[in-house]
Amino acid sequence: MTATAAAKGAAGSAAWADALLLSFAQGGYVQAHPAILQQAEPFLDLSGEDIRKSLYLTTDASGEELCLRPDLTIPVARDYLASERAGKPAGFCYLGPVFRYRGGRPSEFLQAGIESFGRQDRAAADAEMLALALEATAAFGLKDVEIRTGDVALFNALIDALDLYPVWRRRLIKDFNRKVSLTEDIERLTLATAPGHNEYEGVLAALAGSDRKAALALVTDLMSIAGTTNVGGRTVDEIADRFLEQSTLKGGALPRDAVAIIKRFLAIAGDPDESVTQLRALASDARLDLAAAIDQLESRIGFMVARGIDTKLTRFSTSFGRGLDYYTGFEFELHAKSNGVEPLVGGGRYDGLMTQLGSATPIPAVGFSVWIEALTQLGLSSAQGSAA
Repeated sequence: MTATAAAKGAAGSAAWADALLLSFAQGGYVQAHPAILQQAEPFLDLSGEDIRKSLYLTTDASGEELCLRPDLTIPVARDYLASERAGKPAGFCYLGPVFRYRGGRPSEFLQAGIESFGRQDRAAADAEMLALALEATAAFGLKDVEIRTGDVALFNALIDALDLYPVWRRRLIKDFNRKVSLTEDIERLTLATAPGHNEYEGVLAALAGSDRKAALALVTDLMSIAGTTNVGGRTVDEIADRFLEQSTLKGGALPRDAVAIIKRFLAIAGDPDESVTQLRALASDARLDLAAAIDQLESRIGFMVARGIDTKLTRFSTSFGRGLDYYTGFEFELHAKSNGVEPLVGGGRYDGLMTQLGSATPIPAVGFSVWIEALTQLGLSSAQGSAA
């Protein structure tokens, strides 16, 4: 690319981004301006693995760990919680640089987006976010995009209804959120057998089937007595989880009937309405109470239709997840059909994040982020193709 072409591309990117921000503001979303330098702890504790390993970290004179913001959702949420509007319905838009290590690509790049807090009409708010995300891609000249959706709340409801040991529940949900091979891990847990006698057998037997709080308390006390806070780089939390996993596996493998149900669940994909039918059939056959989660999905689909979204062109998958630990429900990504690897827009519902960030009461939250760089490149290619 020549210098002139690069300059035109940068100018086009800025113009498109500014127009996008203006459209968000006209829709009632107030522009937010969170600080670039942020406390690192929320990102280390609450983000997905991909973000955690790409952070730019530093430490101030007091020893507090800080980072350049890798994303804008958590900073906007924290500013909202510190404001007078905390707990009340409020919507914010943003446009600014974020910082992540991305291999051979620039570590600083523009991100735009919307965050909506406090709305109790969750299904309607979810549909609004998807509709606004589609408007964002259309603003860059892209109308033919692939819509991928999922709902982590459905998976969580399934695991809860199966009444598994707490350690299995955490293990499966962690795998789902982090985009590792969930099916592979399910197979491993299915075939798991108890190890032979070892010096920890009594402790493992005492922990079998216990909750994480009890295990963490025990491990913390034992490590305090030993005068240590970590072993081999593992934290107390990680060691407690390992003890729980080993104690539970001593009691036998993941039940095969539960495995069959999970596999059937994860195979559901395609048209959203057909997926609802399959989910209700699964719940009925397995005698599981998934009604609330399925009803929420069906309600969301109805609001999507009301927003003019052609759900026949939307792919729903029960196994779809975005790899961020704080998502609690609806998740979505928009991809270019010509290059579907990297998302152009991604978002979802994160109701649990607000209490994790310090809110005394739960606050519904949903939003999305727009990757300006990717949209600009595709928008310019589309414009050049049309001109030719």
